[in-house]
Amino acid sequence: MITFILQLWNYIKHGCSNREFFATMGLTVRQTGLIDAIDESVEVLKVHSPYHESDHVLNIAYNGLCGGITLDDIELRRNDSTYLDALGAESIPDPTTAGDFCRRFEESDIEALMNGINTARLKVWRQQPLEFFERACIDADGTMVGTLGECKQGMDISYNGVWGYHPLLISLANTKEPLFIVNRSGNRPSHDGAPEYFDRAVELCREAGFRDVLLRGDTDFSLTRNFDRWDDDGIKFVFGFDAKKNMIARAEGVEEYRDLERHAARVLKTQSRERPMNVKEQIVVEREFKNLRLKSEEVAEFEYKPTKCKRSYRVVVVAKNISVEMGEHVLFDEIRYFFYITNDRLMTVEEVVRQAGQRCNQENLIAQLKSGVRALHAPVNTLNANWAYMVMASLAWSVKVWMALLLPVMPRWQEKHEKEREVLLKMEFRKFSNIFIMIPCQIVKTGRRIVYRLLSWNPWQHIFFRLWYALRL
Repeated sequence: MITFILQLWNYIKHGCSNREFFATMGLTVRQTGLIDAIDESVEVLKVHSPYHESDHVLNIAYNGLCGGITLDDIELRRNDSTYLDALGAESIPDPTTAGDFCRRFEESDIEALMNGINTARLKVWRQQPLEFFERACIDADGTMVGTLGECKQGMDISYNGVWGYHPLLISLANTKEPLFIVNRSGNRPSHDGAPEYFDRAVELCREAGFRDVLLRGDTDFSLTRNFDRWDDDGIKFVFGFDAKKNMIARAEGVEEYRDLERHAARVLKTQSRERPMNVKEQIVVEREFKNLRLKSEEVAEFEYKPTKCKRSYRVVVVAKNISVEMGEHVLFDEIRYFFYITNDRLMTVEEVVRQAGQRCNQENLIAQLKSGVRALHAPVNTLNANWAYMVMASLAWSVKVWMALLLPVMPRWQEKHEKEREVLLKMEFRKFSNIFIMIPCQIVKTGRRIVYRLLSWNPWQHIFFRLWYALRL
């Protein structure tokens, strides 16, 4: 099995007389300049012999790309002659060296690494059509990275008893790209450090050319002391808001509620099928478990001025009528309120609720970074070393996204090609790896070139070659 990205690496490396070749994960573009951006931004090695910083960073990214789960799996790549031939390298850093490289990073070095990656990211974004820059939706959330180790510096215990780290993820919802990853102790709250990285993400998106920016987050990210500043800067936001007693009192005093209409994200072109029997619901009723059944949803809005703000903002409240049942008996009805605060006066209340709900898609990105790319893990022994590892490993997912963004769209088959880009953009990493990376291939060395003969076919190969031919041109 061989990765076609390594062919691209080898092709560009042998086609250039200096280090101006470009690394990608799955057929990215030469114009990203990823390797040069990393080497120019990060300086943690005193001597570049035989490896540069970019070699170490991409070594960790390629390990996850090729199915590696731990740093020790790099040893398999070092002893794989096919892998080395495809890479065009005599050797790669071993697992011990990779771990030592992570431990060399200070906080400033990690910031420089993320800035270098974002420099390449900007070049990819700038090749997108104009409609791509209509609005950038920036999401933020924290997630626990547990560990069984006892000597990892910076680890702590979370509110639910899990020992480990609590990294903050700032991502672009439009493309599901991790813009910033910030490692923190396990006892830190989700919003710790979020305003600073929100601002940096906004600056990055504006530099790319996005005409509007929307910040999204759950109730932990309703940092009211920043609302006026963001509003003055023209930044829109939609955050969840805590259902405190004063907010519930305000919601109960609103008279103009109306039914909340939730529209489907997409329209099915096929005939609707009969809904299968809900086995779980049947068991809950038979055994007379306590059951919460949603009967209806109503929505309204009102103005509210947070204590730390100088102006009022728009609050959208969703009142959910929940029937509390036990078996087939209805015990009582309960009204639960959910609040969302925003400074966007143009969105309808339904659009505000939908934006708040779409923020939950970031959970899917977190799941992919944990189980797919294996980036959100703590294989090293210090907080900064694990932070550096998270940033390096997550690069595999970022470049997978870049591959989708740079897939050519021909005017003649525009609808079909745009759909293929969308599917590739949302594709899970494991499926992506099986389709585009783990391709049976015969390597033939002849003269001054290496010939790759694909030995199997899959339905995605026409997309595979369309991007490759576009890059060759």
